[in-house]
This record gives sequence, C-alpha cells and structure tokens, in this order.
Amino acid sequence: MSQLRDGRLLTAGQFEALRDTRAHRPEDVRIALRNRRRRDSLLAEDGRLFIIAADHPARGALGVRSDQMAMADRYDLLDRLALALSRPGVDGLLATPDIVDDLATLGVLDDKIVVGSMNRGGLSGASFEMDDRFTAYDIDAIKRDGLDFAKTLLRIDLEDAGSVATIESTARAVDEAALAKVPIMLEPFLSARRDGRVLNDLSPQAVIRSVSVASGLGNSSAYTWMKLPVVDEMERVMASTTMPTLLLGGDPQGAPDATFTRWQHALALPGVRGLVVGRTLVYPQDGDVASAVDQAAQLVHGRALSPALQ
Repeated sequence: MSQLRDGRLLTAGQFEALRDTRAHRPEDVRIALRNRRRRDSLLAEDGRLFIIAADHPARGALGVRSDQMAMADRYDLLDRLALALSRPGVDGLLATPDIVDDLATLGVLDDKIVVGSMNRGGLSGASFEMDDRFTAYDIDAIKRDGLDFAKTLLRIDLEDAGSVATIESTARAVDEAALAKVPIMLEPFLSARRDGRVLNDLSPQAVIRSVSVASGLGNSSAYTWMKLPVVDEMERVMASTTMPTLLLGGDPQGAPDATFTRWQHALALPGVRGLVVGRTLVYPQDGDVASAVDQAAQLVHGRALSPALQ
C-alpha cells in the first residue's frame, strides 16, 4: 500500500472523541448529520461535480493494486478522505452510512454533496454476488439524514438468476427516489463470472447495452443519472443516453498519467458532468493524495478554479 504523505488533517484526539461519541452518545451522530451545513445547489457553478468515492469496504472489497487489505485501516482511510475532501474543487463524498456517520461526526462534510450508497449486499467473491441486496441506505434514510444524492450498483450477469432481484430492487429504488425528488445515479455493467470472479465487460457494446437497460428502470427517469466507466469509443457510449453522467474512476491499474488523459478526453463529451473516483485518488501510487485529487479537480472544473470552488 502506498504510504500517505504529510498532510493528515485528523488527530488522535478527534478519533478518541469519535469513539466516545459512538459508545456514549450515538444520538450525536444523527445530530451532526442534521446540523451539517449543506450547499445551495447540487452542481457547482460550472455545472460540474467531482465526488470522492468510498463505498468499496462495505462490499468486502478492501484491495488496492497488489495490497488486498489496503483499505482495512479505518483511521487511515478517514485521514485520506478528510484530506481529499479538503482540497479545492472537491464537491462531495459517496459512501455507506458507517463512513458518512464517521465523517459527519468529525465535522468534515460541511458544504459537501453527500451521496448515499444503497446496495452493498453483493459481497466481493460471494456465490450470491449478483443478488446485490440493498443493505445500506434507502431513500427514506437519505432524506432523514439530509443527504443529497443516492447511488446504486447494477451488475447484470445473463447467466446468473440472482441478477433479476437486483434489477427489480434497483427499479423500485428509482421509483422511490423520483417520488422523493432525490437524484439517483445508477452504475450499470454487464458482468460474467470467470474462474470464480465476477468481471465487468468494458467493451463499448456491453456498456451501451447496460445503459439501455438501466435507463428504462423505474416508473420515472426524471431524477436518474448514470455513473459510467471510461471505455474505448466513449463517444458512442455517451450517444446512448440523455441522462446526466458522471465518470467512474475504476480500479487503480496502469500508469496514472494515462488514466488522467482518458478522463480528460471523456470529460469533454456532451452529457458528462464530472467524476466519481475512489481508490485511484485516495490511494495513489506515490501516496500524495492532495496532488492526485488536485489534478483530477482541475480536469473536472478547469485549470483555474474559481473562488467559489476554493
């Protein structure tokens, strides 16, 4: 695992206070969420969004590159997330309730868009991985805690009957989000099991097909967004949807410069509104979280960040 360079924002005293709150005053977690200062609009002034993702651990996916337990140290993860969220141009966080509750209690979510991750039951490597149950947030809880956005993962394996339960559950989540006027991003893939692992098909044809299926879910698409991988022929992919789209960072493999270049090209396409990136930026190869996040923020919001984004 890459070592985090200097720049930690959280102290041992803050972590001690967090543990004390969880043990003795759990109601203060809800109070911290309720009192969180929310920003006025979902999108930044330039119509873009840059979100840091941290919902991998709840699915048992703790690995980064060759280190299969890179994200296991919760205190290190919270340090990295707090640092990432402090950088100019970072609009918000995507996470499960445990991480959102921690960061809200630590006071680092003011003026940020908070996206609640909903289905985390398809545990990494499990026989039931395609039956991806909604085990984290639901729309009622997202409204209760004053969150701004919802997110679901929709992996479809045409040879695994468990996928149909995930498809139906996702459709009902879209219904509930539209009724509550909560934007919801769907992250669709066509997937298949190979040698015991679920792998996503990242061909343009597969991504386009997954977008078509996801777009038709629910009784209204008014609040539906897409969260899509950056693949070859991305112009064709973006031509397959009118829905606002955020690009996902994917697994942190390959040279960072090549990854940033692919993001830059995709961000210029019509309909693309920004990035949702996790491990690639939170666990960069050189450990310099601030530099990696700043580079991505410049891609999303432009090289000269406006004062409102500082």
